Amino acid sequence: MSKLSAGSYDLNRLLNGGYDSDIITTLYGGPGTGKTNFALLAGVSQAKKGNKVLFIDTEGGFSSERVKQMVGNKEGVDYKAVLENILILKPTNFTEQKKAFEEILKYTEKGKNKVSLIIVDGMTMLYRLEFADARGKNLEDIQRVNSELTKQMRLLAEVSRKNNLPVIVTNQIYNWENESKMVGGDILKYWSKCLIELINDKNRRVVFLRKHRSIPEKSMSFQIYDGGIRKKGWI
Repeated sequence: MSKLSAGSYDLNRLLNGGYDSDIITTLYGGPGTGKTNFALLAGVSQAKKGNKVLFIDTEGGFSSERVKQMVGNKEGVDYKAVLENILILKPTNFTEQKKAFEEILKYTEKGKNKVSLIIVDGMTMLYRLEFADARGKNLEDIQRVNSELTKQMRLLAEVSRKNNLPVIVTNQIYNWENESKMVGGDILKYWSKCLIELINDKNRRVVFLRKHRSIPEKSMSFQIYDGGIRKKGWI
């Protein structure tokens, strides 16, 4: 089973070598928990090696300055060259997100545009807005929106499996009867073979490995710094 580096020694330890290359890994949690940092760290790690990364940014969270921080001042590494290896798509509504997913097939075909990692930062951000609008209409609209999200997740899973290509998506949560749940619920849980929850409780950050096909549940306290993510203490 091939692995893709998480871009952090400590995260690689948590994941027994890194992210699996033929599945969808979903990072989920509330605002400010570090989801984009985790995803971007893996992307920068690949881009520094000269590999192409497809980054679908639905929340406007991508930052070239953050990339520069993660790259650091290592001799021989040009952060501008790293940025050039990150191909960014920025859909602003669910229809544009659908079109962005159609572009994925172009980037995963054999040839010069082939990518080594796909990141979707904010998988359900635009879905959530579309779903809220559909709820004010009729059941058919709700089914249409859910069907499109399912189609997009299925596409990611198929591309990942057929091309041995790692996929990382980030997702939001919401509170329901004093319990935190992932937006998109069963749709994302079904298609994601690895689920990682991030929590920030009064600046105490913890990453929980909630689901994995070969690793038991475990957790790690961590901190975010200029270079990325590092362990703060195993719990």
